Amino acid sequence: MLKRFISYYKPYKGMFTLDMLASLFIAIIGMAYPILTNIILRNVVPDEQMEETRKITLICILASILIACYFIRMGLRFFVQYYGHVIGVKMQADMRRELFTKLEKLPFSYYDEHETGKIMSRMTNDLMDISELAHHGPENFFICGISIILSLGYLFYLNWVFALIILGCVPLLIVITLIYRKKMRDAFMATRKSVAEINGALESSISGVRVTKAFTNSEKELEKFEIGNKSFVKSRSIAYKAMGAYSSTTTFVTDLFNVALLAGGGILVALGKLEISIYVTFVVSVSLFITPLTTLINFVEQYQNGVTGFKRFVEIIDEKEEETDPNSITVSKLKGEIEFHDVSFGYHNKDYDIEENEYQQERKEVLSHVSFKLDEGKTIALVGPSGGGKTTICHLIPNFYKCSDGYITIDGKRINQITFDSLRRNIGIVQQDVFLFNGSIKDNILYGRLDATMEEVIDAAKRANIHDYIMNLEHGYDTQIGERGVRLSGGQKQRLSIARVFLKNPSILILDEATSALDNATEILIQRALDDLCKGRTTIVVAHRLSTIRNADEILVVMDGIIKERGTHEELLLMNGEYTKLYQAQFGK
Repeated sequence: MLKRFISYYKPYKGMFTLDMLASLFIAIIGMAYPILTNIILRNVVPDEQMEETRKITLICILASILIACYFIRMGLRFFVQYYGHVIGVKMQADMRRELFTKLEKLPFSYYDEHETGKIMSRMTNDLMDISELAHHGPENFFICGISIILSLGYLFYLNWVFALIILGCVPLLIVITLIYRKKMRDAFMATRKSVAEINGALESSISGVRVTKAFTNSEKELEKFEIGNKSFVKSRSIAYKAMGAYSSTTTFVTDLFNVALLAGGGILVALGKLEISIYVTFVVSVSLFITPLTTLINFVEQYQNGVTGFKRFVEIIDEKEEETDPNSITVSKLKGEIEFHDVSFGYHNKDYDIEENEYQQERKEVLSHVSFKLDEGKTIALVGPSGGGKTTICHLIPNFYKCSDGYITIDGKRINQITFDSLRRNIGIVQQDVFLFNGSIKDNILYGRLDATMEEVIDAAKRANIHDYIMNLEHGYDTQIGERGVRLSGGQKQRLSIARVFLKNPSILILDEATSALDNATEILIQRALDDLCKGRTTIVVAHRLSTIRNADEILVVMDGIIKERGTHEELLLMNGEYTKLYQAQFGK
């Protein structure tokens, strides 16, 4: 773990080296005060043969040297504070970039099991604490470590007996640190999880605030939020309890240093084994030993924050990415002949087992031995009750999920032998739940093909029957649509998503309940755009409204993960089976 953390310093090793050199000189300059104090008290002040003016001059010279040292140290501290934090921030940016890149490569199943708010917590809170550790960790350990070594060495130089008395309290501090370290680590990890819970609840509640207001369920959302909030208070209280016990105990031990200094020094002076000048120098020097020691003790909280944050960061970095065949090929343009060969698929659900105190994986079968062929340029419709497996079939074609058994081919090539990018470039998807990015109308249409010209964007909008609406807006294609397209109606969102697919111009088209959430008038308008979009493309349509798929080349009735019936609209009605029941439920006998 430490080796991985240190690797993030590599791009900034030059600046980091200068930062550590500056820290070294800060620690060395810190020794100037006790050394000059010892010279004044031991050599200048007691010297009876030296004139008073000479003494004053020497003291002023030494004080000037000390001031000069402090000026240098001020500049060095600025360098360490500024550039040290810059290193930390740059490392944070590198980690955030790596984390974002990793998230883009994770399979759909990862997002099925992890809430957006919790992922965001790792992106923000955790990385901020890691950044602070990246800066303050080496600085504190280096400056404080050097200061402790130098001050301790100087104490032994002054009087080794007295130094041993002072040093006797250190083992006690080490023992206390080891005792409380695990308690604090566990407490801080629990705190991070509770913060992630709060972020998850916030993300969900804020995204669904319109639904909350519509159903007047603000109190229910507050109740859900309070669960995470109370968990945070509880875990944070445990963390502060561990911190409080640790801090108070270590402070007591450092106070014992002063007792040892007073009693041990007083006895040695009384016995004539220690000069007053050395005793005073000891008092000054011990503070240089205790202060960095205390700094390291107080640093434990920040260290635990950073370490637990880095562990959570590494958890995502070590997640398994979408599996790609190393021998996979890149295809330019697929024709669109799709075939399912005895395909089965099941989701893995994680359920918490209270007795075993761990998560158990349970596979839920969704598709079982599904086989069908869709010729190039033809349209196939999937109908059936919700949860039957229709959407899962659509998700398997772009290789969003891996088949548990069997395989899928497009143009005779297994989809797992085609690179993800080239496969998905050939597939356009229009779903019921349209996702639009916070930006302009033009930006959202361009998402279909980022290198498209403005003329191509306008042509796609015209074919999606939304160009006239856009031109009536004050800012036209530069109109901002808000988060998730909140300023647009459902029909307008859907037409934008259709324009996006027109611009992409894929060989294969998947329409997953594309019009089911719209009113009849809007559905008719959008259906025209979809009919135009389907021309010349291999199309898979998922629909509950059977009127929209009557002209499909073949209709598959998918129920309980299997294909119950298949045929054209007329053929299925003649079978008087499941399709007939669905038809009669919508249109009557």
